[in-house]
Amino acid sequence: MTELSIPRTGVARAPRQMLGALALGVALSLGTAPGVMAQDRPELADLAAQISDSVVNITTSTTVAARSGPAPQVPPGSPFEDFFRDFMERGGPGMDNDRPRRSQALGSGFVISDDGYIVTNNHVIEGADEINVEFFNGTELPAEVIGTDPKTDIALLKVTSAAPLKPVPFADSDGARVGDWVLAMGNPLGQGFSVSAGIVSARNRELSGTYDDYIQTDAAINRGNSGGPLFNMDGEVVGVNTAILSPNGGSIGIGFAMSSNVVSQVVDQLKEFGETRRGWLGVRIQDVTDDIAESIGLADARGALVTDVPEGPAAEAGVEAGDVIVAFDGGDVSDTRELVRRVGNAQVGKEVSLRVWRDGEEQTLDITLGRREEAEAIPVSADGSDPVEQDLLGVKVTPLSDEMREQLGVPEGTEGLAVTDVAEDAEAFEKGIRAGDVITEAGQQKIASVADLEGRIDEAREAGRKSILLLVRRGGDPRFVALPLE
Repeated sequence: MTELSIPRTGVARAPRQMLGALALGVALSLGTAPGVMAQDRPELADLAAQISDSVVNITTSTTVAARSGPAPQVPPGSPFEDFFRDFMERGGPGMDNDRPRRSQALGSGFVISDDGYIVTNNHVIEGADEINVEFFNGTELPAEVIGTDPKTDIALLKVTSAAPLKPVPFADSDGARVGDWVLAMGNPLGQGFSVSAGIVSARNRELSGTYDDYIQTDAAINRGNSGGPLFNMDGEVVGVNTAILSPNGGSIGIGFAMSSNVVSQVVDQLKEFGETRRGWLGVRIQDVTDDIAESIGLADARGALVTDVPEGPAAEAGVEAGDVIVAFDGGDVSDTRELVRRVGNAQVGKEVSLRVWRDGEEQTLDITLGRREEAEAIPVSADGSDPVEQDLLGVKVTPLSDEMREQLGVPEGTEGLAVTDVAEDAEAFEKGIRAGDVITEAGQQKIASVADLEGRIDEAREAGRKSILLLVRRGGDPRFVALPLE
């Protein structure tokens, strides 16, 4: 089955002689399609030479804590029994892997300012103890994390260099057209600086994140390319290479780069605040179907239907369940996805006008936006009633305990849900999820309880999504798996 994979980590560090060479992995047909003149082909070699000094390899090091104490005892019949037996046979406590060890991972990035700011993916540097950046000329510098945004998978780093660095500018990704030439550069499979070329295959792709706006490309993207830039033919960054769609973990020509308009706004906030500060409306919404539009007298299916109004800015402004938000801050709203993105991009504390369809007519409400990050920090429930075990999407999960973290080799402090069983006829089983896996994110948001996972699933369904993206860890190695919601 096809899985959504993150093209990074787990690759061995390339030999020095490989990192010193520019591998132009450009696979282009020498023939000329009907109606396309030969002189229309871009000068890829000139562009590669122009941008190479701005692209970096990123190496991270992480200390994996040692397991301690006696061998774990698993009750007979436990869904973990087979998993732990295999684990102990491979080498459990008392073996060499019982000692603390260093784990290395590789990724890519690019320079955005001459004073040392570098953009990459959050998953490239997440949890790292040390981050080193290598430039095309072989210079290596340590980097510090300025800020991260897991929702868009973007991280901002900073290095100190004696000489000014060569930055590359962001393009206006809204101007990218399907069929435009693009160039991807990075560190695929630890092979060092490498270039691949292709076209924009599609625009405005959504994987499962709230703020997704991906550019799809057929330029080859593999593990280790994460965080690297996707350039247009003017040498501007039109996207940040983030994920691939692949049945085997390798490139099959379906890669995704987060659009530069999303990235540049996130980077500006990380640089200023060290964190994101997104607007918050405080409503639960769903798309308006043709049937819903007809039933409430809307001429066409547009806007975002409000299904619930918890305590927050919208409730204070008089928004009601059943309202259809048809315009936000002076601009029409076509669907829920557009509303979420526009609210998130709006300034916290800004007073905006909200036009809603209610009782057969439009009304205008004034609302002062809150901050989404503060709203998400409020616990949904504090009564401790979270179920011990729950079956969701064919997967039985239970919150991680300290004992389970130790047994599964999960770093201390990791939050998430342990998989205790998977139905063999479930899509999750076909996609490789097994007992002993740990789910740490759902819908690109961290989860710590069954209620968290249920909430992310409900949000995805309310947003009209057909699947939800899970971050699954096995033995410390993460991978993304998209599970259908039906």
